[in-house]
Amino acid sequence: MLRLSTRYLISRHPIRPFHTSYPTTIKIRHSSPSDPPSPAEKPPNVPEDIIPSPPFEPEVYSPSSTPTSFPSSSSPSGETTSSDPPSNAIDTPLEPPTTPDLSKLPSLDIDPEAALPEPSQDKNETNQRTRAGKKEYISSIDRQRRMWVRIGMTSLVIGGLGAAWYIDQKDGEMTNTTHWTRFKTNLSEMLDVFNKPAFKTLLPDPLPAPHQRPYTLIVDLEGLLVSSTWDRAHGWRTAKRPGVDYFLGYLSQFYEIVLFTSQPLYTAAPVAEKLDPFTSYLPYKLFRESTRYVDGKVVKDLSYLNRDLSKVIVLDTNSEHTALQPDNAIIVKPWTGEKGDHGLVDMIPFLESIAMYNTPDVRPVLKAYEGKDIPIEYAKKEAETKRLALEQWERTHPKSIAGAGSGWVTSLFGSVASQSGQRRSDQPLTYLEQKRAEAQKQYQLEKKYYQDNAEEFARMIEEDKQRQLAEMKGSIWGFLTGGAATGGTTEKK
Repeated sequence: MLRLSTRYLISRHPIRPFHTSYPTTIKIRHSSPSDPPSPAEKPPNVPEDIIPSPPFEPEVYSPSSTPTSFPSSSSPSGETTSSDPPSNAIDTPLEPPTTPDLSKLPSLDIDPEAALPEPSQDKNETNQRTRAGKKEYISSIDRQRRMWVRIGMTSLVIGGLGAAWYIDQKDGEMTNTTHWTRFKTNLSEMLDVFNKPAFKTLLPDPLPAPHQRPYTLIVDLEGLLVSSTWDRAHGWRTAKRPGVDYFLGYLSQFYEIVLFTSQPLYTAAPVAEKLDPFTSYLPYKLFRESTRYVDGKVVKDLSYLNRDLSKVIVLDTNSEHTALQPDNAIIVKPWTGEKGDHGLVDMIPFLESIAMYNTPDVRPVLKAYEGKDIPIEYAKKEAETKRLALEQWERTHPKSIAGAGSGWVTSLFGSVASQSGQRRSDQPLTYLEQKRAEAQKQYQLEKKYYQDNAEEFARMIEEDKQRQLAEMKGSIWGFLTGGAATGGTTEKK
């Protein structure tokens, strides 16, 4: 049956040749019967102890016949297993599957506190795998280079310590402090060089006596003189505080006013030029570059101002800026743009009184008003001082307004003006009132002078800017020689 099926399949599907070469190009070697066969054509020798297997003959079962048994097959383990005929397997009904028992399976819950055991590794095996225990190869040139680097660093450290030890010698004179104190101070100054201002003195030497003001007033910019805001529609906008022009113009008669702000130069300088375009009230301006860092905070160190600190007053809105010299500071509430503010004008009577009375040291005065509302407290004190002065003057000048009641009667019962609270026509002004009247008159004269000559000052400032631009060298040769700019300036003159 199998042979017939195979023959039928071969006849329907002929075998395709395995090559496409033309038959005439293929040479077929035919051997004659007399020639001995080649070794490749010889059949292999079959050992005699091998029993040939019987020929395969398929067995055919009819549906009517029921075999009693099937040939058994042996499993790899040597056990004999038997199988049922296919007809019995088909006729046998299938049993429904049973529910598996999942209680014996491992749980999927993970205990977060349970730690997996770390795999133990042999230290020698790890070092051998990573080559951590092996020393790095260093050539002789690298050894010498490292040796000289170490020698240089050691010499630098020793030289720095020696310089810190002997740097306190100035003009051949030794200070009265101990060596250890001088060493610590000088070492801290050397290490703190990057936190200090760029220059040892931020202001030039004071002017001669007729021109130099006896006191120095340090004022901040943002929050004290102006207030800046930003929004998406307009960007940055800066508002000038009410009374700032009068504050700077009036107090410039008594103080050398210095603008000292923590803002950088490129943002604060244009605002300062708007406040004082003629540089008549703010002769000096210091910016962020003149501050220093102490404990990560921006601090204005007054010891670099080149001024006597007993005559220096700082008006600021941040107490951190005056952390090194708190006795010289007046901390006020910052202005945020409210209309009708009069904080600057209220501070004028207190500040002008310090200069009018020629206070030898401003620090005790500022200490007495620490933590108080200075304008209100000073107004009370000035009113009390004026009352006592007038009472003393009334006692020494017993004369009424109309001239009656003079003599011994007035001395016994007092004058009519003192009892009624009226001011006598001959009652003099107090010392502060006289000085204040003179200062007001001088301020009005200076204000009128700057208003009348504003155009002339603006023209002079513009000419000075153009001259500075013309003096700028436009080439390397002009920068080295300066011939072009100097020649142009000379011809103009």
